[in-house]
Amino acid sequence: MNHGEHGATTLLLLVCCLISSITACAGMAPVTPTPTDPAAALHLPPGFQAGVFARLPPAGSDYFRGPRFMAVGPDGHLYLSLGRDNKVVMLPDRNHDGRADEVVTVADRLNAPQGLAFIDGKLLVANQDGVVRLENGHALPFISGLPAGGHTLKSLKSGPDGYLYLNVGSSCNVCTETDPLRATILRYTADGKPAGTRGAVWAEGLRNSQGFAWHPATHAMYATNDGADMRSGTQNGKPDDSLPPEHLNRIESGAHYGWPYCWGNRLPDPNFAAPAGNCAKMQPPALTLPAHSTPIGIAFVDTSVFPAEYQHDAIVALHGSWNREQPSGYKVVRVKFRDGRPVGVSDFITGWLDARGAWGRPVDVMFGPDGALYVSDDRAGMIYRITSTGVGK
Repeated sequence: MNHGEHGATTLLLLVCCLISSITACAGMAPVTPTPTDPAAALHLPPGFQAGVFARLPPAGSDYFRGPRFMAVGPDGHLYLSLGRDNKVVMLPDRNHDGRADEVVTVADRLNAPQGLAFIDGKLLVANQDGVVRLENGHALPFISGLPAGGHTLKSLKSGPDGYLYLNVGSSCNVCTETDPLRATILRYTADGKPAGTRGAVWAEGLRNSQGFAWHPATHAMYATNDGADMRSGTQNGKPDDSLPPEHLNRIESGAHYGWPYCWGNRLPDPNFAAPAGNCAKMQPPALTLPAHSTPIGIAFVDTSVFPAEYQHDAIVALHGSWNREQPSGYKVVRVKFRDGRPVGVSDFITGWLDARGAWGRPVDVMFGPDGALYVSDDRAGMIYRITSTGVGK
């Protein structure tokens, strides 16, 4: 799903039905029962295996609840945001058996937390209206005044340059924003001061870039981005399931990435006219992904635990479509890089989706200090641990 509020999503789906005049309206893949052994139900390439690291309350058909984004603390433990459950928890694995020992609440009564980052040993949490610093059980203001609502969940990471990066999604599906902080990636100093090209704004024209990471060799920043819903390739045409493509963007200082007027390789939206020359100025995507597959979490492979041919490739979680007649996403993919640039996409983890519906929706991906890949799944309430069995190393 391209993330808006639950009510807004329902309204958009009704509008979709009216516009397209279809009798069976497209929707999110129905919720199917979680398998007794979820890890065994997942399909991975030869040489990899999945295990369940932790089980948490599932979101089911709810939006924004359940396991969302992860970070590793200075103590080596995995920390996890629970979105609309308004909590951050810690999942320690003290005996290193590949399973969390317990679920420890670190903070609750937060405000739709998502992104997590550690600075000077302190945990920063991106709420929907700002960033807080957790100290002795208290949430202290760190960055305030961020716009809430719309694409409300915000991601937060510390970059290799020592700056903090934060996404702010759009307030709408397609519109001209009046708030310059909307549809951007922001940059701040480690003490919370704006450090972008225009105030805190680092890059713009990004409808909702919840996932971003840095290439281990080039240090280039790459971000996933959700394209707009219910678009057509012709003026006043029926919404097309295949438009617009989702983006994987190489994020550069001061660049504009097209939304709301343009998508793909500088193509104008025929139903939302751009100012003259606008699309020619946009930064085209480094790579495109299937429309409405909702790419979110991204992590680069930089661990000897994975086979050599995977090194410096990206792993991306496709959370899954909500407004498409034929569902897309609901899987994790590998983006192959060559000479520091993305060149292709292949499935890495599948099995959540079948003809009946989907029992899980991957959200975030992260490599732990043990070199394993951790994957969060909000629908099923799972954290999976992916390891290599040594085949192909």
